[in-house]
Amino acid sequence: MSRPVHPEDVILVNTANRAVGRAEKLAAHRAGWLHRAFSIFLVDERGRVLLQRRHPAKYHSGGLWANSCCGHPRPGETTLAAARRRLGEELGATGPLRFGFRTRYAAELASGLKENEIVYVYFGAAPAGLRPNPQEISAVEWISLAALKRACRREPGKYAFWLKHYLERHEAAVAHGVAEARIIRSQSQPTRSNQTG
Repeated sequence: MSRPVHPEDVILVNTANRAVGRAEKLAAHRAGWLHRAFSIFLVDERGRVLLQRRHPAKYHSGGLWANSCCGHPRPGETTLAAARRRLGEELGATGPLRFGFRTRYAAELASGLKENEIVYVYFGAAPAGLRPNPQEISAVEWISLAALKRACRREPGKYAFWLKHYLERHEAAVAHGVAEARIIRSQSQPTRSNQTG
């Protein structure tokens, strides 16, 4: 008999991104098992991206700055559905997301946990109102891509590994996704929240 799906289970995959099983999230990060994940960049009408500072109590990378939202699909859940779910859980936000690119990275974190993920990266226009969950996020900030790249080079220890990976390995794809989201934002939502982080 198969065990019930735990709310924090992740989808284990092979190098071809085919699902091969499931595991509890923390166990997967302790063992370094390859699993599926997603990341989101929200963009305002000026082309700035929303960064979040991960709550210090997060199970890894606490206190570091990361892109707008990230997480893992659950077994039986599509990656896009999971991204929309997590956007609501972390930022109290809804809105269309557009797939940008897929990447894989692996890293051993300072906590001893291991990242080993195939990640779907999405882009979206920032909604008019954001309600960051204080249990997940300790601060938010809007920043241009150019300023973000300079900050990551100047103080790399302040930023999550995956965010630096996207900027270093997929710079053109990130810039393209941000530009498209900005166009969508300007066409569909002419006003922006006063929240600037």
